[in-house]
Amino acid sequence: VRLQVQNVEKPLYRGTFHCFQSIIKQESAFGLYKGIGSPMMGLTFINALVFGVQGNTLRALGKDTPLNQFLAGSAAGAIQCIICCPMELAKTRMQLQGTGEYKLKMKNYKNSLDCLIKIYQKEGLRGINRGMVSTLIRETPSFGFYFLTYDCMTRYLGCEAEDSYVIPKLLFSGGMSGIVSWLSTYPMDVIKSRLQADGVGGVTQYNGILDCVRKSYHEEGWRVFTRGLTSTLLRAFPVNAATFATVTVFLMYMKSEDNLPECEPGPVIHQPSSL
Repeated sequence: VRLQVQNVEKPLYRGTFHCFQSIIKQESAFGLYKGIGSPMMGLTFINALVFGVQGNTLRALGKDTPLNQFLAGSAAGAIQCIICCPMELAKTRMQLQGTGEYKLKMKNYKNSLDCLIKIYQKEGLRGINRGMVSTLIRETPSFGFYFLTYDCMTRYLGCEAEDSYVIPKLLFSGGMSGIVSWLSTYPMDVIKSRLQADGVGGVTQYNGILDCVRKSYHEEGWRVFTRGLTSTLLRAFPVNAATFATVTVFLMYMKSEDNLPECEPGPVIHQPSSL
């Protein structure tokens, strides 16, 4: 977020690792966890929605094809924006608060919940949903590629329940799915971050998505749409590896115990294998 929104004329960070070092040096290690409250509150519901909607949509479509995998994932991505957008708004605002300060001189928000409450009091529902359209444009195809890649990777690697290497294979498949999904729509993530950060200092720069794209490109060139990509990909692999592997292993275990005979997760059970 900091790399995506920093001023090009007076950049604070030269790149991912310089940003990492600067935050620790200037704000202590706790600076790396600014805004953690928002994901902690929202990610449980987001993942529940995503995997639930994807699995049910795939079953409703009837046939397990690459196209249906993409469509089911896209549907899941679109629906979870209801939670994702406000969550990321609070996260962005909290992460930008007190940049470069060890002890905050002026604290606008106490925590993520306080941030959302204050935005709502000042701007109403429209303020809470700032960046919703850009989030929707980013998440819909991104989750389509997310589930499609996972399905293709697990098929290719031959993930079988009795395979002694099934966990590493699932981790690798999940990690690659995360990378592909982020690469597919990353420029829109830059725009979303800029729109959600807009007005933090009291000055509004952009009138909408197209205006943000035009101004960003005019001032910084095409490279602006790759800002922060390295840090995003470094995060994407372990996070999504853990997410997919955990969900898959849990569902495998539940199926083997016959506790949930009706539960057939879209990206796994429909494969022509014991998974």
